Amino acid sequence: MIKKFISYYKPYKKLFFLDMLFAIVAVVCDLFYPMMTRELVNNSIPNKNLRMILVFAGTLLAIYLIKMACAYFMQYWGHVVGVRMQADMRRDLFKHLQKLPCDYFDNNKTGDIMSRMVNDLMDVSELAHHGPEDLFISLVMMVGSFIILFTINKPLTLIVFAFVPIIFIFAWVKKNKMEKAFMETRVKTGEINSTLQNSISGIKVSKAFVSHPHELKKFQEGNRNFKEARQRAYKAMAEYFSGLGFCTDILDYVALIVGGYFTYKDKINIGDFMAYILYVKMFTQPIKKLINFVEQYQNGMTGFKRFMEILSAETEKDKEDPIEFNKINGKIEFKNVFFKYEDKFILNGLNIEIEAGKTLALVGPSGGGKTTLCNLIPRFYDVTSGDILIDDKSIYDVSLEDLRSSIGIVQQEVFLFTGTVKDNILYGNQEATEMEVVTAAKRANIHDFIMSLPEGYDTFIGERGVKLSGGQKQRISIARVFLKNPPILILDEATSALDNTTEYMIQKSLEELCKGRTTIVVAHRLSTIKNADEILVLTDNGVEESGSHHELLRLNGIYSELYKAQFVNDDVS
Repeated sequence: MIKKFISYYKPYKKLFFLDMLFAIVAVVCDLFYPMMTRELVNNSIPNKNLRMILVFAGTLLAIYLIKMACAYFMQYWGHVVGVRMQADMRRDLFKHLQKLPCDYFDNNKTGDIMSRMVNDLMDVSELAHHGPEDLFISLVMMVGSFIILFTINKPLTLIVFAFVPIIFIFAWVKKNKMEKAFMETRVKTGEINSTLQNSISGIKVSKAFVSHPHELKKFQEGNRNFKEARQRAYKAMAEYFSGLGFCTDILDYVALIVGGYFTYKDKINIGDFMAYILYVKMFTQPIKKLINFVEQYQNGMTGFKRFMEILSAETEKDKEDPIEFNKINGKIEFKNVFFKYEDKFILNGLNIEIEAGKTLALVGPSGGGKTTLCNLIPRFYDVTSGDILIDDKSIYDVSLEDLRSSIGIVQQEVFLFTGTVKDNILYGNQEATEMEVVTAAKRANIHDFIMSLPEGYDTFIGERGVKLSGGQKQRISIARVFLKNPPILILDEATSALDNTTEYMIQKSLEELCKGRTTIVVAHRLSTIKNADEILVLTDNGVEESGSHHELLRLNGIYSELYKAQFVNDDVS
């Protein structure tokens, strides 16, 4: 994991090493001050050497200006390195998310993924900048201070430094407790983000059912868990910092008392004693920096660990040398397909053949596997066993990009991205011209409505298309598929959520869309599939019935009962 973290420095190694160079210069500048103090107190002031005092004054001012320049570089460019690394990590994470299978998103909360991508990587960015810098400065300053202290008075230095191992032992003991507490905080942050994202997304449902007390209760529970986890983290942090703060104070205490005694015994002069105290202070500063580094490291590395958990999740895989899809006719065949989801078989040995350009309709009770069957064709999920072929080629022998480019999907629940009408239609083909977008909209019977909007195709439709009706969103999704122009079409209950009038308008668009394409229709309203070339009745037992609309009615089986029930309901309504 550390190796992966370090790899993100590679594109910015020049800036990183410059940052380290300026850090060295800043440390050297700090080490000059006690030496100059020692010289002034021991020689220049007692000898009333005004010239030397002025030289020291000028030199010290120059040193402070150099320190200021170093501090500016480290604060600005050091943070820039961290921010750029964070951006690279976020880019890699987003690219990886695009390749993860659908079941990953079934099993992981959106809010938690967002928390890892935003909150966690902020702390990783801080570690990327401050971590190496603080560690490097601390080591140089500690070594430099120790060498100078040893040259001033060896016995005093050995006495003071006898306490240093205690500090590091204490830090090591407390480190693991703090790491565990910070990891728990990360998890609870992800959970509260998930609850919040879910509640905000469903705010209309919450209002409709007057369920805000229930939502508040859920939020309060997550908020309480987060608060308690954060309190435990702060308790571990308080123990760590207060204990180590006391240890570093003891170093100052020992240096002051023992150094004072050595001065009393004339084993060290006043100038050396003052310089010694200043250097001990300088020695304890890097120890405090190291203490801060441990907290920063825990924060950053727990965040990076959660980042790596997503990055190590297995992605969708293509065959090593996939077959190219050239011209697709659209023949689809299911060969003895089994599919298991969470230890339950949804499909058991399914065998279906759909001729190119034909329409197959799927009907039956919920849970029979209709939507599952549709999801298997573009490989949103992989079959447990068996095979699916398109034009006699296994879908597992072609690349996912080729496969999905050949399939258009219109679903019941339309997802529109935040942006304009044009942006959403262009999802069908990002390279399409404006004329092609307009043609697609016309074929979907949505062009006239778009032109009535304040800014036409450039009208902003809100988050998830909130400013549009269900029928308008559905027709935009159909326009997307017209623009994509795929040889295979999947309509997954595309009109079941619409009223009869809107459904009639959408149906005309769908009939236009289906022309010349192999089409699979999952239908709730059976009146919409009368003209399908073949209808399959899918239940928990597999394919119960198959045939045309009239053939199935003559069987007086499941399909006939479903159709008559709907016919009676339509008459009553």
